[in-house]
Parts: sequence; structure tokens; C-alpha cells
Amino acid sequence: MAYDEKLAARVRQLLSGRTDLTEQKMMGGLCFLVKGRMCASASGRGGLLVRVGPDAHQAMLAEPHVQPMGMGKRTMTGFVRVAPEGYRTEAGLKKWIRRGLDFVATMPAAAPARKVTKRKTPKRQRAK
Repeated sequence: MAYDEKLAARVRQLLSGRTDLTEQKMMGGLCFLVKGRMCASASGRGGLLVRVGPDAHQAMLAEPHVQPMGMGKRTMTGFVRVAPEGYRTEAGLKKWIRRGLDFVATMPAAAPARKVTKRKTPKRQRAK
């Protein structure tokens, strides 16, 4: 399932002034990373995924239109899924993106990804 491109454009617009922002397709959606750390994602399963951190996780679940984020049978503590009703307005979306940014600001910047190079294997010698 493809992610909501209109939601992605709205998130991109909110974060447009940041120089430390990158986008990466993963987890079935489009993730917005700040300093290399996932802040939010336009989910391929619908809704907005927001990284709120393990300490705020339970409090965020009490908010309207919020569910725990699951991957397979596992609940991802520190991440929540916000239904479209929770970010329909600009103020609603800003609130959720701000929560993701606030948590990511508490984390150290991610180390740059190492470039994986394929090892060259020697050609086999023909038996004479």
C-alpha cells in the first residue's frame, strides 16, 4: 500500500526550513528523519507515525485518534499511529510533528550510514 502523498507534502512543508532533514522510504511509508533519526512517517498503512519516545508513549495513547504502532505482532514502544482525524487541521499536524521533533532533539545525531561495498571474489582457475 502506498503512503499518503498529500500527508507527506504537508509534513515536508512544515519541516521545509530544516537543513538536517532527510526523507527515506522505509517501513512501508515515507519517513522524515531529523539528524538521521526518525521523527515522523506518512504510513503506508494509513495515518501518521510519530516518534514520541518511551517515556511519553502511554500519555500519547490517551490522546484522541491515537493507537500504538505495531510491526507484526510487536508493539513499538515510543512510536504512535495517529489517525487522519488527529491531524486534519494544520494545528493538529503541527502539534504531532512538534512532539516528534521534541523527542528527536533529546537524541544524539545518528552516525552516517556506512557504504556497503561488495567484496570482489577471485575468479576460479580452470583445471588443465
